[in-house]
Amino acid sequence: MSKKKQDAAVEPSDKITRDDLEAKFRQITGEVNEKAQTMTKVGMAAGAAALIALLIMVFLVGRSKGQKKTTVVEIVRV
Repeated sequence: MSKKKQDAAVEPSDKITRDDLEAKFRQITGEVNEKAQTMTKVGMAAGAAALIALLIMVFLVGRSKGQKKTTVVEIVRV
């Protein structure tokens, strides 16, 4: 049988206290908050780029349709 390694922070005979739980919870939420902030910045940049690309595409499509439907009026002097 192999022996399992015990976590150095908590010995099997030690009781888990409220402070231990709070410290671990703060550690985990701190890591998640850092990752969320990083991903928020990346997401904002990607969203802005997508919005600009969409606006350019709409402009170009509208421009080409406008050129196709333009009425040409010729004025002839008599």
